[in-house]
Amino acid sequence: MASTTVALVWYLVIAGPGGGMAVLPSTFDKREQCTAAVAEYQKQPTPAGWSLQCVPSASPFTDEGDNEVPSAQ
Repeated sequence: MASTTVALVWYLVIAGPGGGMAVLPSTFDKREQCTAAVAEYQKQPTPAGWSLQCVPSASPFTDEGDNEVPSAQ
């Protein structure tokens, strides 16, 4: 019996104090790599209101390019 492995790409998501969010273009092949980056960041004094988290490529937070917003004119 063959098993299928799904490979996820992990993105680092940064949330700011004003409610904004940014998905960094750098990716991680493994969740451990992403969480290690977050742990390294948390060793520094963190500005109030900022947070980092790891999000898999299957998440709705990633931009797949199919949600274009028409320009209002």
